[in-house]
Amino acid sequence: MNADARKIQRTYLTLTLGNTLAASFIWGINTLFLLDAGLSNLEAFAANAFFTAGMVLFEVPTGVIADGWGRRVSFLLGTVTLAVSTYLYYLLWQFSAPFWTWAVVSVLLGLGFTFFSGAVEAWLVDALRFSGYEGGLEAVLGRGVMVSGIAMLVGSVAGGVIAQATDLGVPFLLRVGVLLAMFMVAFWLMHDVGFTPERSTHPLRATRAVLSASIENGLKNPPVRYVMLAAPFSAGVGIYVFYALQPYLLELFGDPRAYSVAGLAAAIVAGAEVLGGWVAPRIRRRVRKRTTVLILSGGVSAVILVVLGFTQVFWVALVLLALWALVDAAGVPVRQAYLNDMIASKQRATVLSFDSLIGSSGGVVVQPLLGRAADVYGYPASLALGGVIQLIAVPFLLASRRQGPPADLASAAASTANPESRPS
Repeated sequence: MNADARKIQRTYLTLTLGNTLAASFIWGINTLFLLDAGLSNLEAFAANAFFTAGMVLFEVPTGVIADGWGRRVSFLLGTVTLAVSTYLYYLLWQFSAPFWTWAVVSVLLGLGFTFFSGAVEAWLVDALRFSGYEGGLEAVLGRGVMVSGIAMLVGSVAGGVIAQATDLGVPFLLRVGVLLAMFMVAFWLMHDVGFTPERSTHPLRATRAVLSASIENGLKNPPVRYVMLAAPFSAGVGIYVFYALQPYLLELFGDPRAYSVAGLAAAIVAGAEVLGGWVAPRIRRRVRKRTTVLILSGGVSAVILVVLGFTQVFWVALVLLALWALVDAAGVPVRQAYLNDMIASKQRATVLSFDSLIGSSGGVVVQPLLGRAADVYGYPASLALGGVIQLIAVPFLLASRRQGPPADLASAAASTANPESRPS
């Protein structure tokens, strides 16, 4: 890695660290926060579903901003939008607002995150290629997962401890402060390199054109299509499980106000992310095909969820949670590298945003469905049902594998080649 590539990697890791730290202050206590505001399980996970609906609604328009106005502009807009909507969440909790207001603000939270999805990853890949980096994408993306895990470990533990020492609203205010600081950091460090934005004077026409390009380069490309179609089942279940584990573990622990335990659950997931990001490129060097890693990751994590649903012992549940998070995290950099090696630079941010859109669409349906199952049958049954739903993703990954794309076998050296130069 040359000096320019190292600088790009440092910037990417700094942005990842700050963003994840800001977000993770509330990850360990978000469900408890919603329940404390007077929402039922169904309403709490429906609010999360509105958040993912916001991501579905705005993924393509914000992808247009990232590809048409620049990835830096998209990131800066994301920090401001997320800071404002997080503060509104805090106000809703203060005033015990009705459910419809939570739904509206949750959509705005989704909008904030869509400015990040696709844009940061696309910025990284294009800038690395422009700098002459010749290594594998798994290595850099794996470091990103590790840094994200460290930030999540610190933020989630701090959020839980601070909430227990003060109240459930303080971690949300901390998130606002860190997001505003990240705006300044990104304004100073992040510049579009290796990519020239193509601004349009007709935003609606540009949105239609980019959506068409996303479908052409995404859903109409068979190996990419099947990976995308697997996302609603894996991503939707993953979002639910992460937030459902907070009240579930408190149930097992026996103290509904032990918010630090909820933070511990998020911290375990974070630690597993760090290890998973470290393991991913090493697994990739020993496994011939990327899809092998994805299929095993999806199948094993689904089985762990089913087992977790039958667990009644707190410490056993923590061990299973750590295994689930580790297996899931190990597949993330491999999936990112696999997709990026099949996407052209010009549509990279939009296709990646479109992939996020498809994954989020699963969360819109899966979260309230499993939340209702938790209301009726309890959290253990909802987790087991989530494992069954996640298994549906495996046949789609097998279908992508059967297409035989070069990206499935890409070596470290080949993985930075221009995907436009290879058949897909």
